[in-house]
Amino acid sequence: MGSKGLMTSKKYIKKPTVRKSNPKSKWIFYLISFVLFLFIAFGVYKFRDGFLYYLGFKTDKNVATLSKEDRKLADIRIYEVLHKHDDKAIGFDVSEYQSKIDWEQTYHIDEAFELSFVFIRATAGKNKKDKQFNRNWEAAKERQLIRGAYHYYRPNENSIAQAENFIKIVKLEKGDLPPVLDIEKLPKSQSIDSLKVGLRRWLKKVEKHYKVKPIIYSGESYYTDFLKKEFKEYPLWIANYNFWRNHLENDWLFWQFTEKAQIEGIEGMVDLNVFNGDKNKLLLKCIR
Repeated sequence: MGSKGLMTSKKYIKKPTVRKSNPKSKWIFYLISFVLFLFIAFGVYKFRDGFLYYLGFKTDKNVATLSKEDRKLADIRIYEVLHKHDDKAIGFDVSEYQSKIDWEQTYHIDEAFELSFVFIRATAGKNKKDKQFNRNWEAAKERQLIRGAYHYYRPNENSIAQAENFIKIVKLEKGDLPPVLDIEKLPKSQSIDSLKVGLRRWLKKVEKHYKVKPIIYSGESYYTDFLKKEFKEYPLWIANYNFWRNHLENDWLFWQFTEKAQIEGIEGMVDLNVFNGDKNKLLLKCIR
């Protein structure tokens, strides 16, 4: 009985399990790590000037309303785009949302890039006038910035009434940029075809009044999806904030590449724009 009990005990004793490493799992881990490394390396290389600029000069940057990391990425991209377009005119755009601006401070971005032009919101819809338009319009002229006025189009309001609102408020002069139609929203109570008819009416009426072809402002995807086929004869001001894009297209007259810039004299964040040419070429686009 003692012998049988011993044998039974031996039968149920389990040896520790030795887990063998899975070569396939290691291979996947190394592959993912390598791809991640390449992705980071590519990003650093592509935006190398921006990274070096940030590390060298931006460690005490005011983060405004962004987190520290978001502010850092915004500054890197802004510097990178400006650095790659240092032969082109740089400008910004404002509205009443920037409150009162100290225009005497608005000369440069970080003392490195001159600001040459500004777009100022004048009107919105059929009866809205920007609260700061008159002040901004006159101040920009005194500051000797090349200035332009834009209208924020409301798709569900009468297009002719909107054009008349803009014409009533904006008195363009020699040296000003052509009027701008800002279209960003889709209609709620009409078809896309009806929207296009309204846009065409606004553009035609405004062009007839000022004797110059207006500029269309829109997001790149919005323009490509809804406007490009019918409105390709109009000059373009395109908004695209994609972090990985750092060049404008040949058919873009202006490129709004960020909404997160900081400019001395302006509270909060501001849109920045690149003109597809230098300041002298920009002057040729102005009303004569």
